[in-house]
Amino acid sequence: MKKFKEIKSIAAYIDRKNIDTDAIIPKQYLKAVTREGFGEALFDDWRYLEPGNLGDNHALRKKNPEFFLHDPKNEGAQILIAGDNFGCGSSREHAVWALMDYGFNVVISSSFADIFYNNCFKNGILPITISEDQIKEISEYSKRKEEISVNLPEQTISFGNKEIKFEIDQFKKKCLIEGLDDIALSLEKSEKIVSYENKIKEAKPWIFSD
Repeated sequence: MKKFKEIKSIAAYIDRKNIDTDAIIPKQYLKAVTREGFGEALFDDWRYLEPGNLGDNHALRKKNPEFFLHDPKNEGAQILIAGDNFGCGSSREHAVWALMDYGFNVVISSSFADIFYNNCFKNGILPITISEDQIKEISEYSKRKEEISVNLPEQTISFGNKEIKFEIDQFKKKCLIEGLDDIALSLEKSEKIVSYENKIKEAKPWIFSD
């Protein structure tokens, strides 16, 4: 997992509350066996004017011209601002994969569903929780398409001449800054794991016999 410290980017704003994981990536795409390729189906039911399925050539599908992802001003945005209760619904990790594959590295909302929130950290996305008033303020600024800076070590969002501080669990913060997913965290303890297995081999060798 790549290390996260600071991102400077324009922000894209979706003015909806209670966006569930099926809206982020519909169930028909969950049959894919890799993490890549979900970005084209992000917000699929809202983004296109016709139903989509796994294996479709999305470039040929009719797009919803009014959907925010099709606004040229949002091209290249790495920061997504959304309404309250983002990522509710089922626990599918694919929702985070779709956001990442599209290019979003930060999601800012006034609240997140717990499972989605934790899945973000496991995959390298920074979910930031701020108040609804702050969401309104930063979303209004985002419409000007000027860069917003998100600094994880300092726990700040900077825009214009303003700055917002955000709270984050310090262990989760450390994992993002150092690029540690669950596997990397386990590998940090590899010496202790090997030592334990060697002790078990000595005490109970029959467990390891063919």
